[in-house]
Amino acid sequence: MDILSVIPPFVAVLLAVVTKRVIISLFVSVLSGALIHAGGNPAVAVGTTFTWMKDVMIDPWNARFLVMTLLLGAGAAFMFKSGGSAGLIRLLASRLTSKVRVGMLAWVLGILIFFNDYVNSVIVGNATKDIAAKYRMSREKLAYLMDSTAAPMATIGPVSDWIGFQVSLIAAAIATLGLSGIEPYFEFLQSIPWNFYALLCLLAVPMIILGKDFGPMAKAEHRAETTGELVPSGSTPLSSVEADLGEPFKKVSSVWNFILPVVALVSVAVWGLWYTGGGAEGKSLMQAIADTDVSIALTLGAFAMTVTGIILALIQKMGFREIEETLLGGFRTMLPALVIIVLAWSIGKVTDELGTAEFVVDVTSGWMTPALLPFLIFVICMFISFSTGTSWGTMTIVTPVAIPLAYSTGGTEMLPIIIGAVFAGAIFGDHVSPISDTTVLASIFAESDHIAHVNTQIPYAAVPAGIAGVLYLLSPMIGNAWILLGLGIIVQFLVLWFLGNRAQRKLEAKGSQALA
Repeated sequence: MDILSVIPPFVAVLLAVVTKRVIISLFVSVLSGALIHAGGNPAVAVGTTFTWMKDVMIDPWNARFLVMTLLLGAGAAFMFKSGGSAGLIRLLASRLTSKVRVGMLAWVLGILIFFNDYVNSVIVGNATKDIAAKYRMSREKLAYLMDSTAAPMATIGPVSDWIGFQVSLIAAAIATLGLSGIEPYFEFLQSIPWNFYALLCLLAVPMIILGKDFGPMAKAEHRAETTGELVPSGSTPLSSVEADLGEPFKKVSSVWNFILPVVALVSVAVWGLWYTGGGAEGKSLMQAIADTDVSIALTLGAFAMTVTGIILALIQKMGFREIEETLLGGFRTMLPALVIIVLAWSIGKVTDELGTAEFVVDVTSGWMTPALLPFLIFVICMFISFSTGTSWGTMTIVTPVAIPLAYSTGGTEMLPIIIGAVFAGAIFGDHVSPISDTTVLASIFAESDHIAHVNTQIPYAAVPAGIAGVLYLLSPMIGNAWILLGLGIIVQFLVLWFLGNRAQRKLEAKGSQALA
């Protein structure tokens, strides 16, 4: 483990920002990691690169995820082709009379669909992207609204596959310490108010919707409003259902062709989470969720969604040729995303082989103090999750180290604080990293250019992240999470208000100069 291990993720992020070509940037990053791993031998590095890519694709969880992604694309395609998306727009048109209302709908749906971040992106994107286009909401803004509720909401529940996973990590760490009388799920519940980033991120969304945009997002919204261009000129959205599928099969639209596939997706996925975790064998709900196989459960849900779409298409008298073309068209919309996801997983393989996360933890663990511990754990998790693009991987690496460290420095009272800090830092990377699968899915289902989504979202995520960092620094002096959170909400509102008004004044000044 040495400082060279942090080069590949930095290369990925830097190249993506500079070139705005995410696939090339990711591939070069993987290749650079292989070159380091091979000791500078280019021939070995090329072979290692493709071996790593093969390894991540044949991993059982990853392979099922790829299948699930294709099925979600197919299900969304049948929603569109059968007129379900048009039916939803027709139903909501009389109620959603402004961009603000469309944004609030996306936020509310994101809060309600709390049990999985992937399903969150699918449903919220398909429910809002067309009506958002009607009111000239930029695709970057829609992707931000979706991304800011997906992972942050899944991590605090009340019931989700994330929580089952997180509770299992807490339980393992507590067992290692040999502590008795401590309930892992109760420790998780106590950590929720200490998960400052996730909570502030969720509350930032309505503040921004009801306020004013700033930074690159303000320019994106100004472009969409004045020119009607929902994506930047020359950019490439990760998917476009309309471009890949053409017009709906019939002009007749029915909202049931949207609702029924969604109901099939949600109900079967929730049942799958319970069943694959051993719910049918008598396990409690939380224990079943902790032991569940998420990839199988979500693949079953995506398959049910697609089958429901096919049945509705047959009822509409759609021929087998059109059904097959719709199926393949749905797969086609997901291909760019699948390439990005495979390369992102490959970077995860790179960081694992080079020991990136362990290097970061080792470098910082020697100078941690009890007062700085929550802040440092938060920052370390932010860096690891942003570099690797995986919150679950970050939680897996840091939780077994952080909980014993917290107990040795502050006893059981420190545990909820550190658990909240770990999950908060891990969520940050999952939310904003260009190589995060959740970030990629938000770009897909918002039909946004991926790098444009990342560039516009980072300043918005930096505000709650910065405030969360300050709150962790204040935690030794103010030991009440709710007081700190209330303080953070007030500060966040004032910061967003200031930045939004300043950006608005700049846009108005430029408009006046152009007019003059």
